[in-house]
Amino acid sequence: MDPTTALFYVFSAVLLFAAFMVITARSTVHAALYLVLAFFSASCVWMLLRAEFLAIVLVLVYVGAVMVLFLFVVMMLDFNSDAFREGFWKHFPLAGVIGALIAAEMALVLMHGFDRSAPTPLPPEVAQIPNTQALGIELYTNFLYPLQIAAVLLLVAIIAAIALTLRGRKDSRHLDPSQQVRVKKADRLKVIKLAPEVEAPAKKQEGGQA
Repeated sequence: MDPTTALFYVFSAVLLFAAFMVITARSTVHAALYLVLAFFSASCVWMLLRAEFLAIVLVLVYVGAVMVLFLFVVMMLDFNSDAFREGFWKHFPLAGVIGALIAAEMALVLMHGFDRSAPTPLPPEVAQIPNTQALGIELYTNFLYPLQIAAVLLLVAIIAAIALTLRGRKDSRHLDPSQQVRVKKADRLKVIKLAPEVEAPAKKQEGGQA
């Protein structure tokens, strides 16, 4: 066994362990940290597959941005996660069956990728292209329509998330930018004459008499 294969099995084992701990950890913060470990392990696996661009993007985007934001939200809200774990073992058999079916489907789809009996050699002009450039060529030529469909789906998901979380609160104060633009000088300052509530004292006359 060469060192590359040994490292692949080590990182894969760490990845599987971290993924298992994500769904079984009692603390939400610990689950998020295990997810960070899973991302790092997957990045190392991609490094072994010579996909340096995907590995760096995984670390920068998910570990450096998404998980930091997720940890910030979890630690700021400090919600009780015990209520979410009620009935876990009750639904575990059904979840296990569904997970096994998904794993079987992925194995059937990816089975030809593990067949190393007759690997297809790359053309010399393709072998000299960096993986970042090759990925861009594949995305924007052969997979342009799937890329556009994925972008539309992500846009729909963003709009749906905003629509679900945007709730009008009665106690919140907000400004209308259109009214701020249309405001005039007379609207900013108004001089109002009010009648006095207390009568002014009479002026003293000469000689000390009021």
